[in-house]
Amino acid sequence: MERGEGSFSFLLGFFFFFLCFSLCCFSSSADTSPQLDQSQVLILVALSNFLPSSFQWNATSHPNPCNWKGVNCSSTSRVAGLDLAGVGLSTAAGFFEELCRLDSLLWLDLSNNTFTSIPESFFSNCSGLSGLQHLNMSYNGLTRLQNFSSFGSLQILDLSRNKLSGDIDLQLDDLAELQSLNLSFNSFDGSIPSLRKANGLRELMLSYNHLAGEIPTEISLHKNLTILDLNWNQISGRIPDELGELTKLEILLLSRNQMNGEIPNTLSMISNLYRFAANQNNFSGAIPSGLTRFVKNLDLSYNQLNGSIPSDFLSSPTLLSLDLTSNRLEGAIQVGSSPRLFRLRLGQNSLSGAIPQTIGSLSGLEYLELDGNDLSSQIPLQIGDIKNLTLLNLASNRMEGELPKELGDLRQLVVLQLQSNSFTGMIPEEVFRLTNLITLNLSQNSLSGAISPAIANLSELTNLDLHGNEFEGPIPDSIRSLTSLIELELGDNRLSGTIPKMPDSITIALNLSHNLFSGPLPSSLGELTQLEILDLSNNDFIGEVPKSFANMKSLTLLDLSNNNLSGTLPDQLTKFATVIISGTEIRNLTDLQNTVSKKKKNSAWIIVVAIVGAVIGLSAVAIVLVLIFPRRFYRVKDEQPQSEESTPQIVSGHLITANDFHRSGIDFSKVMEVVCDPRNIELKTRFSTYYKVVMPNGVSYAVKKLNWSDKVFRVENHEKIGQELEALGMLSSSNIMVPLAYMSIEDDAYLFYEHVYKGTVFDFLHKNSDNVLDWASRHAIMLKVAQGLTFLHGCTQPIILLDLTTKSIKLKSHKEPQIGDIELLRVIDATKSSGSLSAVAGSVGYVPPEYAYTMKVTMAGNVYSFGVILLELLTGKPPVNNGLELARWALNFSTKPAERELMLDSRISKTSLVVRSQMLSVLKVALACVSVAPEGRPKMQQALRMVYNAK
Repeated sequence: MERGEGSFSFLLGFFFFFLCFSLCCFSSSADTSPQLDQSQVLILVALSNFLPSSFQWNATSHPNPCNWKGVNCSSTSRVAGLDLAGVGLSTAAGFFEELCRLDSLLWLDLSNNTFTSIPESFFSNCSGLSGLQHLNMSYNGLTRLQNFSSFGSLQILDLSRNKLSGDIDLQLDDLAELQSLNLSFNSFDGSIPSLRKANGLRELMLSYNHLAGEIPTEISLHKNLTILDLNWNQISGRIPDELGELTKLEILLLSRNQMNGEIPNTLSMISNLYRFAANQNNFSGAIPSGLTRFVKNLDLSYNQLNGSIPSDFLSSPTLLSLDLTSNRLEGAIQVGSSPRLFRLRLGQNSLSGAIPQTIGSLSGLEYLELDGNDLSSQIPLQIGDIKNLTLLNLASNRMEGELPKELGDLRQLVVLQLQSNSFTGMIPEEVFRLTNLITLNLSQNSLSGAISPAIANLSELTNLDLHGNEFEGPIPDSIRSLTSLIELELGDNRLSGTIPKMPDSITIALNLSHNLFSGPLPSSLGELTQLEILDLSNNDFIGEVPKSFANMKSLTLLDLSNNNLSGTLPDQLTKFATVIISGTEIRNLTDLQNTVSKKKKNSAWIIVVAIVGAVIGLSAVAIVLVLIFPRRFYRVKDEQPQSEESTPQIVSGHLITANDFHRSGIDFSKVMEVVCDPRNIELKTRFSTYYKVVMPNGVSYAVKKLNWSDKVFRVENHEKIGQELEALGMLSSSNIMVPLAYMSIEDDAYLFYEHVYKGTVFDFLHKNSDNVLDWASRHAIMLKVAQGLTFLHGCTQPIILLDLTTKSIKLKSHKEPQIGDIELLRVIDATKSSGSLSAVAGSVGYVPPEYAYTMKVTMAGNVYSFGVILLELLTGKPPVNNGLELARWALNFSTKPAERELMLDSRISKTSLVVRSQMLSVLKVALACVSVAPEGRPKMQQALRMVYNAK
């Protein structure tokens, strides 16, 4: 009994304890936020008046300012921090005056606003913020760096991505507490600041400026430095040996400068240094050994380094990435044991000898590039041990022998480039097991035998290049199974027979020139309606050019030269393409018409007599037919309307726009009459065909046809397509093409837009030489395209573009662009994305380099395409010129900043010094956008800010 009472007393006591504990917790959790004193509340209320209405603080609904968005309070009931990033603030003296009264403020974030200046009083009469430790004003439009000496407590200062210029040192020299300084993406010139008083400096980021001179040796006094970023400047001279004294240094970035001399040995002694990039400079001499002992990511590409690669370079167990591309290195490649190495780039050097058999020990390797060297001998069999290899590039060497069957063990391989060597024999059957391949280039070798039908196993293949070999026999019929193929190069071989049906997916080029093909040209080639280049020259084709060739309205070049062809070219063909017919009996229709015209002059009277006789004869026949066969005559007349049964039936039609004018004017049935006539085509792009349709009320619309028959789009679910288009139709942005309506038939979908366009950006840049776009128009196009992309990427569900080009951007006027084809990725069949996307994603010249490995369409990829568009507008050059992509040309040319002006379109850059300066500023943005590494590209919002600041 006593035991039971004791237990009950214990339980009762525990209950009261739990009750009291719960009440205490409840009362303390009711409002744990500190309560500010009234003076700071009034300051915050005053600051709220400067904020946009969408962000203003509401003291009525939230009486405690410590709960307001962006306000951070300390435990002592004082405002410790304000986060006002991206709220739309602009320069206002009153705003900064109120800030100065918050004497408890420790950190302040005003990034991503539209400040163009800061009032001088903020620096001279703002003693209240003397305790400020963290200030972020990046992504604004500031133009002048002011003296920060009154902010002696600053530890972190971020002024990156503004329009600041001039010298740095004097304005920041008194910041003794400074630990992190970021001034990247500005226009500072002068020398690198020494910041002598900042003994605790840990991060110094000055990239993307115009800083010149040498790296001061005094920088070695900052013993706590962990990051030194001097990328993209005009720094010259050598790397000081004293940098080796920075024992805490983790990241050293010196790329894209004008530095020279040798890489100092002292850098190999920094045990914390894990990333060192000094690519695109003028460094020479030998590479110091031991540099990869600690460094995990090393990039010394595009310099003038010579000598051999140190024997210990590929023996580090921690090495992750090594890039020595485009130097003057020679000697043999020595491979030790670096199991974590995933990227090895040694291309474009003078390396010789054989690829060592120890290459198989690099088990973690994913990318191996040894192209453009003097390597000889055969591919080692051990190459098959690198199971994770995604890209293998051994092009442009002196390698020989047969291709090893061990290549078939590289099941993850996506890109295989072995062109321009001396390989012999047949393609091993094992190679056709590489089902992930999207690029196979074996051109310019001495490979022989027949092309195996097993090539159909490479279902992901987009680019196949076998030209310049000794292949013989027919093209296998199985080639039609490569439904992802967009480019096929089989020229300069000994192929014969007739041409089989080609995959409809081929859009870039089909090259069958310099072979032994014979017989008539197959009419099935006319089904390649998206093909841009067709080269059938130097064969033994006979007969006439099939009329179906007129369907290839995307053709830019058709080469039929040196064949036994005759007859005339099909109507319309020369309107779309340059046609080469030298060495044939083909007669151009224009020439034929001229010949006929001459004959008419010589025999006009014969023609007149013939016409009169024909009229009399036909009249007599007509009378007889009417009198003798009246029923049959009228029956034919009655049956004519039945031809309308061949017109495709509309499955559904939907109006998206809420505009009553458009809703009452769009007549879906009218569209089918127009799109059946190819003469109404206004524009063809990779995925779409545009028609001009005039409605019964006289209003014109641009109607875009999406071709579902290529099995890329979701044909099986019209409802799903409709939902996606309805959602896109609700978007509100003046910089994107938003559909007004859509309709679908069994195999196609049609989208309706206002017909207000003058042409595409591509047309005005590359086709209209008489009316050159001025700089004001080009900058407006850049800015508004950036605004449109920023809008699309910022949606709740980001809209990523499948194919962003100057052809997909239409102009309502010279300064009013609209981005089109925003729906493509949304209506792609996700179940076919791994195969179909490899066939269609992006146009040549706009596709980011990482796409070859990742097979993913990303926002970073859109930024790359935007960078190419910027380059087009800046240089006036097309995306691909003489086989070289514009982005690659620009990156190579820009390694010497002094010559960047030569890259600009001289018709524009020479109009004024101001225009030239602005164009050079945008050029820096473009080069950043087309950075090879996706992580090195700015976000679209950042790119927008930089383009805006360049005006």
